[in-house]
Amino acid sequence: MIRIRTFVAVALLFSLLACTVGPNYKRPPVTVPGNYRGTAPEASTQPDKQSFGEMKWFTVFEDQTLESLIREALTNNYDLRIAAARVAQARAIVGIHRADQLPAVSGSGSISNQRSVFYPGSPTFDTLSIQASYIIDFWGQYRRATEAARANLVATEFGQDVVRTTLVTDVASQYFLLRQYDVQLEYSKKTLEGDKEMLNLNTIKFKGGESPQTDVYQAQLLVEQAEAQIISLQQLIEQTENAISVLLGRNPGPIARGTNLIDQPHMPEVPTGLPSALLERRPDVRRAEQVLVAANANVGVAKAAFFPQFALTGSFGAQSTSIASFLQGPATFWSVGGQVTQPLFQGGRIRSNYRLAWAQRDEAELAYQQSVQLAVTDVANSLVGYAQSRKYRMKIEEQTQTYFDTARLANVRFTGGATSFLEVLVTQQQYFDSQLALAQAWNAELQNYVQLYRSLGGGWQQ
Repeated sequence: MIRIRTFVAVALLFSLLACTVGPNYKRPPVTVPGNYRGTAPEASTQPDKQSFGEMKWFTVFEDQTLESLIREALTNNYDLRIAAARVAQARAIVGIHRADQLPAVSGSGSISNQRSVFYPGSPTFDTLSIQASYIIDFWGQYRRATEAARANLVATEFGQDVVRTTLVTDVASQYFLLRQYDVQLEYSKKTLEGDKEMLNLNTIKFKGGESPQTDVYQAQLLVEQAEAQIISLQQLIEQTENAISVLLGRNPGPIARGTNLIDQPHMPEVPTGLPSALLERRPDVRRAEQVLVAANANVGVAKAAFFPQFALTGSFGAQSTSIASFLQGPATFWSVGGQVTQPLFQGGRIRSNYRLAWAQRDEAELAYQQSVQLAVTDVANSLVGYAQSRKYRMKIEEQTQTYFDTARLANVRFTGGATSFLEVLVTQQQYFDSQLALAQAWNAELQNYVQLYRSLGGGWQQ
């Protein structure tokens, strides 16, 4: 028992004297502007407005059907479930590295029967023993490895948040695209009905000798164009439904619809907050920083390899000729030992590993600083995209109304015999194309709205 206490005391003494080599982590400096490009200074600092990126996704996307689809995706999507499995793996790796800091204890038992021609009555020996080994983490090698594993775990968790944010916004984007095709299909069907009526009118007038056959052919072209557009849109609708089904973790099939595209609620002015908030809001930026933390800790692991390792070993056991006699005072044995290992020559392997760790740490720092810059640029692009797409949509609305008035007047003039059908053909074509463009403009505005929400770090919070 005295020797065992000595073993434990020596181990504790070494642990108290231990240090941790390698650099301690400190967040590197990053250049972040005071405000996003294109926003007024007071627009991002209003204290009474919550930042758009801090809003929960179900308060941003208020379509009840879309909310239901997003919830289904968050439950069943395979990418998100794979990300959760990676988090579980990273958590297990932390446990593995933590185990290196603790003593390893094992037990063994054996039964041996020794026979000899000189001693025919040799007894059977039963042996039980416990062995313990402990590599003292004097230089902090295992502590740095655990620190790196913990940072990788956090990085994996932020990676899961990236997947969650992408999933929420992808479902919303695909849903708005689907609603665009729905609107265009509705326009096309209404246009087809009008074109068929115009074809019938031209056919009657041609048979009555009131108009040339070319008017019939031109009306037929309008009908065929609308029919072709309907076929193309039906294809796009089914393919988009299939894409949404994949995001929902289900087989291809129809997707429920909710609010119409042009009635989707969204804010005309979006409170952005300060660019410095992206360092805490964007999960991809946080993940990049944790990768840097892990690389920084691995420098300490590589540096510890230059120094000697201290190992303590001990064993205790008993031997008897009968299992029953163990309790009657068996013959015991024990041993305590220590070992020091110092690398002397490895062909430059240790120094190269150390340089590699520093190079990887420098790369991770640059990647983190780049992620901050890209995040700020992403928000700036999304802001200008949303603002300009709103203006563009308003202009297309005005243009569509103008084409409608022009087409209506052309129909009146043609019916009254004041103009040829060519004018009707041109104005009807312009109005139809403008209707399709208007649906695209509404979708582009909502797509930029979704992208702005993602770029501000929204969507991962539940």
